Amino acid sequence: MPPERLLELDDVQVHFPLREGLVKAVNGVSYHVNKGEVLGIVGESGSGKSITARAIMRLLPKRAVAAGGSIRLRPRTGEEFELSALDRNSRAIRQVRGQHIGMVFQEPMTALSPVHTIGTQIMRTVQLHKGLNRADARARAIDLLAKVQMPRPSEMVDAYPHQLSGGMRQRAMIALAISCDPSLLIADEPTTALDVTTEAQILELLKQLQSEMGMAIIFITHNFGVIADIADRVSVMYLGRIVETATVDDIFYAPKHPYTKALLRSIPRLGVDQGRRLPTIPGMVPDPFSVPPGCAFNPRCTYARPGICDVTTPPAKHFGNQISRCHFAEKLAEEHAHV
Repeated sequence: MPPERLLELDDVQVHFPLREGLVKAVNGVSYHVNKGEVLGIVGESGSGKSITARAIMRLLPKRAVAAGGSIRLRPRTGEEFELSALDRNSRAIRQVRGQHIGMVFQEPMTALSPVHTIGTQIMRTVQLHKGLNRADARARAIDLLAKVQMPRPSEMVDAYPHQLSGGMRQRAMIALAISCDPSLLIADEPTTALDVTTEAQILELLKQLQSEMGMAIIFITHNFGVIADIADRVSVMYLGRIVETATVDDIFYAPKHPYTKALLRSIPRLGVDQGRRLPTIPGMVPDPFSVPPGCAFNPRCTYARPGICDVTTPPAKHFGNQISRCHFAEKLAEEHAHV
């Protein structure tokens, strides 16, 4: 029996009409998240990872245009929501954000109110969506801070964000995001600004919460090391498109897209690459105002063939549960078969 789908994106498009031209920040993205799984979204800065997440939450910048596609959510309650049809300021989307989807942002200082204690912010959320009185809401806030392993939660509940360290602020942000037991948690590069030790603690915390609460997670990052640690499946993005989706093992051991393969080759290997020059991806990410025709990666790709890759957009090719958008995906599959 196939896993039950929680979230489905179909041909989602987000454009930014600017004076210099039209930027297609999200250019036909399709992916799904199964109930209870961790989907990693990986790619370089500017690939459209975070804008896609904001499209799901209906939190796009005002100048952004949701140009097409559908986003469907089927939470644990059995309801179904067409998120792409909901107004960003509607009561319906506020209900979804509070009850069914939580979000952890990269920098909690910009997401948390600086003039309210973290306890107050959690209390207001659970009072609004759970209907708790003030005393029960405060008790819930303290329990949530304990759940995310905040030290001295009964004291920290009255702390302001600026009084906390980066790791503690991120724990407070996670407590707020899970306060209403969401079916889906979107974590948008939540460990990028943290030191390595704190990053490991936050990743372990998210895995523990996911196991305890049974929620699905979309984990957005540019770090393949983090992906290897937390994800079940991975989607790789480049210039507003998903170029490959596969299980975490297939991504690492049998990538079927040249971009994925090039990203993996550029990761330093402990004890192997010491003193050696790391391979790099040639060229630069193209100007978003003039994305190359055909496959957007073709100017930087060692597999590219003139007249094919610079003319025709690659179709989705399926290798079991692995999907690659490359004209020569079969060639990459053959190479890995002989390794």
